[in-house]
Amino acid sequence: MKSSAPGKIILFGEHAVVYHRPALAVPVNQVQAEAEVLDSDSAGVWIHAPIINLHAELSTLPPNHAIGSVIRQLFSTFQLSSRAGEKGGIAINISSTIPIASGLGSGAAVSVALIRALAAFFSLSLTNNQINEMVYEAEKIHHGTPSGIDNTVITFNQPVYFIKGQPIETFAVGKPFTIVIGDTGVPAPTKESVSDVRKLWLRDNNKYENIFDEIGQISLIARRSIQSGKPELLGELMNENHALLQQLTVSSPELDTLVFAAREAGALGAKLSGGGRGGNMIALAKQAEAKQVAESLIKAGAKNTIITEIK
Repeated sequence: MKSSAPGKIILFGEHAVVYHRPALAVPVNQVQAEAEVLDSDSAGVWIHAPIINLHAELSTLPPNHAIGSVIRQLFSTFQLSSRAGEKGGIAINISSTIPIASGLGSGAAVSVALIRALAAFFSLSLTNNQINEMVYEAEKIHHGTPSGIDNTVITFNQPVYFIKGQPIETFAVGKPFTIVIGDTGVPAPTKESVSDVRKLWLRDNNKYENIFDEIGQISLIARRSIQSGKPELLGELMNENHALLQQLTVSSPELDTLVFAAREAGALGAKLSGGGRGGNMIALAKQAEAKQVAESLIKAGAKNTIITEIK
């Protein structure tokens, strides 16, 4: 049984979303994680994930291993046995075209694909809400105190307006728009940047609450602009959001260089996306100019670019 899940980008609201401000995220279907579950002659649950150089039997993985925890959680919840079919064991193959630790939701996408593939293999009927809750538990291992936005947008594969602790809101795009994603090539573990922002917030609560308020307001305006078919308004909002993320110390010289290069190449706006300190940035571009923006990002040092249409 095979299943796949898309990547994602956060358009607005990263970091502030951890503090109950709204954020916007959209799926990126140009990149995918895929999981396949098969009967195996070998006893036990064998996991093969070349992307992270993992070839192991489930029982040998530590309790806090993200992939192992997803499988164990499903087995425990539904009282499943690793013995399947007539062959005595299970082989799980995991592959992904989503760069790891780059803000594109690779961990959540692998978890979603894995749960769906296991559910199909064992003939379980899971709702998106059930899958989302299970993936969120795995995200805690990846990110410490995750917002929940990655697992939500990837599970539902729709644009999401997200406030931590509140019901999920998906929404429609009034008019398609083009985003260029630029990868710095610098790994960016979200857990560290989230932890550092928390330290700043604990040190000067008022200052950082005000920054989070401003970011939250940008997310709200951005959602209205997208729904009303005025995506061109997002450019300036991106620039404002990036400046606030710089104040949160989560940008980096590499990200700032790419953001500047995108704007110089004609992008309507640009900002980092995700945890920061590396990973990806995004730029809003007119469809006809997206390739030009992508080429400029490569010249400025981006290791890879993706042009995606949000619709």
